[in-house]
Amino acid sequence: MAEAKENTEYFAKGVLDTNLEGLKKVYKGKVRDVYEVDEKTSLFVVSDRISSFDRVMTTPVPGKGKILNQLSEFWFNYLEEKCGVKNHMITCDIDKMPKEVQKHKEVLKGRCMLVKKLKMIPVEAVCRAYLTGSGFKDYQKSGAVCGHKLPEGLRNCQKLPSVIFTPATKAAFGDHDENITEEQAAGILKKQGFNFKDLKETALKLFGEAVKYAESKGIIIADTKFEMGLLEGLLIVGDEVLTPDSSRYWDKKKYVVGQQQDSLDKQYVRDYLISINFDRDGGGVPLPKEVCEKAMEKYKEIFKILTGKDAEL
Repeated sequence: MAEAKENTEYFAKGVLDTNLEGLKKVYKGKVRDVYEVDEKTSLFVVSDRISSFDRVMTTPVPGKGKILNQLSEFWFNYLEEKCGVKNHMITCDIDKMPKEVQKHKEVLKGRCMLVKKLKMIPVEAVCRAYLTGSGFKDYQKSGAVCGHKLPEGLRNCQKLPSVIFTPATKAAFGDHDENITEEQAAGILKKQGFNFKDLKETALKLFGEAVKYAESKGIIIADTKFEMGLLEGLLIVGDEVLTPDSSRYWDKKKYVVGQQQDSLDKQYVRDYLISINFDRDGGGVPLPKEVCEKAMEKYKEIFKILTGKDAEL
């Protein structure tokens, strides 16, 4: 009885969904809710929802959304300074946002970002430095990842000879993202008036800078995905960037090739779901409190390592 009450109280702290009076919700993603502020501006709200295998779990991870939002803010600022690549962020300071946003401060503080509206590119820009996840599965079947033929005999989580760019289609809510070749991505983008070469070069530039910074902190970034769009013809980084939801972070000291790593990201949740034979074609399931707490510990840890401070929770 006491345990059930404790679980109820724990999950009640999480933000599973938002409904902000006075603002029009225009999109609900796996983790983010997007509200229209005006014709040029949107409000991104990062919930505590967690997805795995493209399925959204039915329980929140309380506080997770704040870490994702604040880590994106850190990386947006860092990468713009180092690479000169613009992003969609206007501010994460709710006191600098419009009044109709500020009135929801209690819910939004730490988990919202005022952003410029972009014409989004319908392909995720995935960069891989290590062979893991779906990439390793593809390699086991074909010896290649998204059209990149790789040397024989590579092991799970092995460092690749060089970073590869492996685009993926961005699935609608409830569908699975799909790895595609560079040629397929170029074809999709050409039809919609986007430049594939710019997307690839920008993603690899951002990834290289992020890898260098993370290594200085004793962290390996095995892979990540960027999402980009256009604003007045300029390529802009959007959505989230280098969060533990969109990236694989490994502790360099604990890294061992040939096995699954003790990741500082949502791999812990993936591993739990694999252990219970999760049906990847079904819906999300509730996660136990201890799994959510352990995942949150990892999110807090990578945030502190990378930024040098605790997240504001």
